[in-house]
Amino acid sequence: MLAGPGLVIEAVTNHSTNQPINQMTTFISLLRGINVGGHNQIKMEALRQLYAGLGYAGVQSYIQSGNVIFNTEETDTHTLEVTISEKIYETFGFKVHVLVITTDELENTLKNNPYPADTLKDPEKIYISFLSGAPDRSLLMAIQPSLYAPDEFSLCGKVIYNYCPNGYGKTKLTNTFFENKLKVTATNRNLKTSIELLKLAEKNQQLI
Repeated sequence: MLAGPGLVIEAVTNHSTNQPINQMTTFISLLRGINVGGHNQIKMEALRQLYAGLGYAGVQSYIQSGNVIFNTEETDTHTLEVTISEKIYETFGFKVHVLVITTDELENTLKNNPYPADTLKDPEKIYISFLSGAPDRSLLMAIQPSLYAPDEFSLCGKVIYNYCPNGYGKTKLTNTFFENKLKVTATNRNLKTSIELLKLAEKNQQLI
């Protein structure tokens, strides 16, 4: 069990798998829209057990918004996304979009953040939208940034960086906005959460 200020993160070690642990890779899975507004409720203990039941090792969750770190021999992220999503539907009875990324992908996402160099921007107002795929550039160009000022956004590959000076709760640049405009699935995490997920994934990776 790992503890931080006002936070407890529990880990589940999967002892049932016969897979050699040194052949595993650490992944971060991001669930979209669980435990929001009373909808799609999943307790983190139950979610961790679900992952362990799939044969994943070193399972850890971070806060309640659906962030799970795990190790597996499977290397195809799409296969993992489908497997986890189908198991959640089978277990809890509702569909959840799942995005799976590697530790390296998350590290590069944080390195490519265009806003930290701007000292006028509050880090607590920086958010990252992880996309299911790189959107068509023509769809992106059709969005007029000036219409959403003072909010800003910047695309890099499969990631959109948002700066929302009035907070994410008041921006129009939401997951739903980008999904409708860019025809991709999106799930958003604030900068602090993304940094903590990378720290946990790196620690997890060191153990395999």
